[in-house]
Amino acid sequence: MKLRYLAGVVTLKYDVNKCKGCGRCVEVCPHGVFLMESGKAKILDKDACIECGACMKNCPFEAIEVNAGVGCAAAIFASRGKSNDVCGGKGGCCGT
Repeated sequence: MKLRYLAGVVTLKYDVNKCKGCGRCVEVCPHGVFLMESGKAKILDKDACIECGACMKNCPFEAIEVNAGVGCAAAIFASRGKSNDVCGGKGGCCGT
């Protein structure tokens, strides 16, 4: 079963004009929110976003914005008694 966010509430914003087609967002997204199409990233399934922030942190062109840690990812971590920093170290790879 694919995890789903609440429809229409995710904070993910993507500016196709800033995208240079590196594909990092596709590589790092744990839920397949992005895909590459015609040399640019495209949002495939916005409501699958768990707002971890990995795409934003890894986009060298600042084409992606998301309020990392405010959505269901934060709820999952909190329910397990863990911090938002699942990557270890200060800030981690997710920028939280």
